[in-house]
Amino acid sequence: MNSSHPAVHPVDVPPTDVPVVPRVRMKDWQGMPGTLGGLSLRIGQFCFAVAAFSIMLSIEDFSTVTAFCYLVAATVLQCLWSLSLAVIDGYALLVKRSLRNSLVVSLFVVGDGVTATLTFAAACASAGITVLIGNDLRECAQNHCSKYETATAMAFLSWFMVSPSFFLTFWMLATR
Repeated sequence: MNSSHPAVHPVDVPPTDVPVVPRVRMKDWQGMPGTLGGLSLRIGQFCFAVAAFSIMLSIEDFSTVTAFCYLVAATVLQCLWSLSLAVIDGYALLVKRSLRNSLVVSLFVVGDGVTATLTFAAACASAGITVLIGNDLRECAQNHCSKYETATAMAFLSWFMVSPSFFLTFWMLATR
């Protein structure tokens, strides 16, 4: 009786002297927390918010309009938030640490989202009042329309700088 004999092929043992390559995370994108781009975005947010705040404070009767008071409050909050995160980003760059802790990133996402929303809403409200004063009521001669417009533009620029920070940090949190 002829029976088949299975063919056995020897298997080579992989060499043990080959180093195991550790998993590497994707490189941080500029603008994420702990990068030079993130630090520059935070400094830009801070500078534009300070400019909007100081321009509004240079107008003696800004407090008579609620939207302008809201702009001052939102820019103060934006200044404090951006400055504190700029310090954290600067420290992370100095000690060469990555800011990828999920609790820290969650805090950054929530803070950036809140300050971005408040700054955008305040800038929109101030822009509406500025258009009302300048175009509809035509009372720019007795008001400080150019200062109001400049402060509103600075608030929009601050929001424009906070938006990439928010989206990049949110993306970093979502891809964990």
